[in-house]
Amino acid sequence: MTGTDTPDLAALRPRLPSPLHEAADGRFERHGVRLLLKREDLIHPELVGNKWRKLAPTLATAGGRALVTFGGAYSNHLRAAAAAGRLLGLPTVGVVRGHELSGRPLNPSLARCAADGMRLHFVDRSTYRRKSEPETLAALLRAVDAEDAVVVPEGGSNAEAVRGCRALGEELGEHADVAAIACGTGGTLAGLAAGLPRGRRALGIPVLRGGFLKADIERLQERAFGGPRGAWSLDDRFHHGGYARTTPGLDAFAEDFEHRHGLPVERVYVAKLLYALLALTEEGAFPRGTTLAAVVTGRPFP
Repeated sequence: MTGTDTPDLAALRPRLPSPLHEAADGRFERHGVRLLLKREDLIHPELVGNKWRKLAPTLATAGGRALVTFGGAYSNHLRAAAAAGRLLGLPTVGVVRGHELSGRPLNPSLARCAADGMRLHFVDRSTYRRKSEPETLAALLRAVDAEDAVVVPEGGSNAEAVRGCRALGEELGEHADVAAIACGTGGTLAGLAAGLPRGRRALGIPVLRGGFLKADIERLQERAFGGPRGAWSLDDRFHHGGYARTTPGLDAFAEDFEHRHGLPVERVYVAKLLYALLALTEEGAFPRGTTLAAVVTGRPFP
């Protein structure tokens, strides 16, 4: 592929729209609530879930240039970007949080990135926090010899990704009163809310501690659409200790949900979402007659 070539995204063969299945569950039904599962995890076997929607707009305009992006040691986004690079013939570089990891054996997640051809560049946590500052970003691009690369932010959440995720809300349309999704960087929620019809709302369940996500989502919608779009809210009570952390109660819930519905439940995002929806239902947060759509954004790895 030359620098003027445009990747053929049809080669990735996404399954769109993603399936929407009803999950008959007495725990919801006794409160008059209907639960649907929006199976984003079935869009593509390697660009799982919302990763296809977030990366596709950027990939379509990469023009054969390298892709540089960012993530932690267990980042779903890094794996998806690496897989996309392999499938489309694009070079990829992953800037990984944690310089101390550079001398250790790669964990399964980073090993998958490397196997897909991604060059990994480990940086200290202080530098990583400043990665969006122009001088720091320029130094990082020089360090990986990719100064003309396409830069994709952590989690893939940029204006193009937000606009790409608007289709998720459009697909759900009138099927659900509330569309709920677990949030890391907020890009998918920002687009989902924009795509929902009037009278429907999006609910985000942050999987990180901190309470910073509301401002981030507002900024993403401003960049993508020029201002607020759609009705959305966050409930930050269900992070279970922070990113990639779990509790015995969450694990037990996820195992039970898998048994009830035959759905492999990814723990970092999806388990926290489903746990939150049941807790909110039992709290009476949804009026009787409400239809919930839980967006399944991934599946367990490896």
